[in-house]
Amino acid sequence: MPSKLLQLTPETQKKLDDIISENVLLTTVDKLVNWARSSAIWPFTFGLACCAIEMMAVGSPRYDLDRFGAGVFRATPRQADLMIVAGTVTLKMAERLQRLYHQMSEPRYVISMGSCATHGGPYWQEGYHVLKGVDRVVPVDVYVPGCPPRPEALIEGILLLQKKIQKDSVLKSTLKRITT
Repeated sequence: MPSKLLQLTPETQKKLDDIISENVLLTTVDKLVNWARSSAIWPFTFGLACCAIEMMAVGSPRYDLDRFGAGVFRATPRQADLMIVAGTVTLKMAERLQRLYHQMSEPRYVISMGSCATHGGPYWQEGYHVLKGVDRVVPVDVYVPGCPPRPEALIEGILLLQKKIQKDSVLKSTLKRITT
């Protein structure tokens, strides 16, 4: 847990937000940095079940994920900024998933792919060993529904994530990390 280096009052935070939103240089830097971040997403593959087959299909020439800037799948979390959780997460795997998430570089994003990762899938009621949603362990940015979702659905989820990244403010997210 980071130490609290800077405490801002709500009034000071509002003044700072006004200064940031009116500053042309900072908004231009935000657009440039967010364009670069959204155009070069490096996913970390976390395929756990049948959804992983559909995730692998997205990397094939038929769907060509490279044209969206997210085709370089990484096998280590230290080189990735997007975790795609594809499949059933058991309670034993949840601790490892959280550890791998914290090893990823900032800013980091998570896509929950399939109904098993989103809320436990067909095991949600009877499966005592299944995590009832990956969002109980790590924060999720985009949910991709389906059992298993088609490759087109995962591409749509990545496009939604890119839109979310483009709306982010670099300075605000940096200040948020410093103050928490």
